[in-house]
Amino acid sequence: MKVPNGQQIIEEFEKWSPKHLAVEGDPVGLHVGTLNKKVERVLVTLDVNDKVADEAIAKGASLIIAHHPPIYRPLKSLQTDFPQGSLMEKLIKHDIAVYAAHTNLDIATGGVNDLLAEALGLKDTKVLVPTYEAELVKIAVFVPESHEEQVREALGKAGAGAIGDYEHCSYTLSGTGRFRPTAGADPYIGEPGKMETTSESKIEVVIRKTEKDRAIKAMIAAHPYEEVAYDVFTLENKEVALGLGRVGILEADMTLGAFTELVKDRLDVPAARVVGDFDKPVKKVAVLGGDGNKYIQAAKRSGADVYVTGDLYFHVAQEAEALGLAVVDPGHHVEKVMIKGVVNHMAKKANWQCEFIASEVDTEPFQFR
Repeated sequence: MKVPNGQQIIEEFEKWSPKHLAVEGDPVGLHVGTLNKKVERVLVTLDVNDKVADEAIAKGASLIIAHHPPIYRPLKSLQTDFPQGSLMEKLIKHDIAVYAAHTNLDIATGGVNDLLAEALGLKDTKVLVPTYEAELVKIAVFVPESHEEQVREALGKAGAGAIGDYEHCSYTLSGTGRFRPTAGADPYIGEPGKMETTSESKIEVVIRKTEKDRAIKAMIAAHPYEEVAYDVFTLENKEVALGLGRVGILEADMTLGAFTELVKDRLDVPAARVVGDFDKPVKKVAVLGGDGNKYIQAAKRSGADVYVTGDLYFHVAQEAEALGLAVVDPGHHVEKVMIKGVVNHMAKKANWQCEFIASEVDTEPFQFR
């Protein structure tokens, strides 16, 4: 196994959580440093603060993947005797790059909101607030049978053939290819000036239009022919809508009081703010990590009995009460589920000499007593 550079790591990460999924104006991507370097250790964290930077230094991590962008609003200055400037100085001096995946990781399949829904034991989950529906294309490529598996594998690694919970999906047809190389050709099969026939396979895969170019590049690199014959078809069917939040069903009915205890236990919080009657039965649950104030009406329309979200405003809580929608607010920091989620995902996907490390720094600013 080889040591990857930072760009390779992020390219693999963005197959799962591409930047185009982020809501408009969200500052996702590289915030500090460069990806043009070898990376042997990656630290995964919810936030980047001074203690997290020290942890990265101590553990030899030269790249941090964070959920919350460290530079959320444009900086007017970078004074190193102020906390943010001092943090940036420390990261740069120790050659630590910081990459932020915020709402794109919230929205991605298997991302923050799916991790929260899974932690709460929700079944039959659907998107709460659709934000993105990808256009799909089909790539069809003709390849000699000897290289069929090689090309199919390259397409799969580039993200082609990902359908729902399945990956590397493809279809193959067998047939006969015909061609005559011209005088200036350097053919893999045949000779210039002579008509040639060969047994070929036609591989078909579906991929998001936004990821098409990467897949075609990988396909051509793995193909033996000097000139690769392939087609790209625009499909009318769309990918299942992606978006913020999830709605699902509990395995068993319970009261709001019992559900609140479940939330505290499963999301590892000492307390939660609650709107609603603790004796109210709940079965259908909406969950949205972070600040979900804007989506109270969406949670109500979804038919949820209770909405789990953070940073609930006073007047929004009153609105939920008037709507008859129970709310459990375990805080913003429950998004820490992304730490192990990203570590596990990247450790499975990347066949590199690179360690993904879960941050052990607690960045929750609130205390309870």
